[in-house]
Amino acid sequence: MGSTTTDPNKTLQMLGEGDMSVVDTLMRMTEVSVEESGLDPETFMLVRIAALTTLDAPPASWLVNLGVAGGAGITPERVVGTLIAIAPAIGTVRIVSAAGNIVRALGLATAIADTGNGSGTKEPL
Repeated sequence: MGSTTTDPNKTLQMLGEGDMSVVDTLMRMTEVSVEESGLDPETFMLVRIAALTTLDAPPASWLVNLGVAGGAGITPERVVGTLIAIAPAIGTVRIVSAAGNIVRALGLATAIADTGNGSGTKEPL
């Protein structure tokens, strides 16, 4: 992200607005961490989805991770299966919140695609 801007407030504003230069950087960081984990991409992303849900991650985080998950071939059914699997451990409130944030992330992806600011970013799921 350092090459995008050096002002952290500006970076956060850009990220909150779905600026794809920031999101692209985060996606590249995620892709590198997949390689470093030693896990296969599908397992890595399903674990990541479980963590995002547990942390009540915001839509921008979902946008980045769903893009990588889609690139790894993870289907929406696998995401739902993961949410069902972790529901007894973390509770339905987190699952419902995650579902809402996923829907908002997909809406953000659509809005970004409609404005032409995608800059080559992978489509989420």
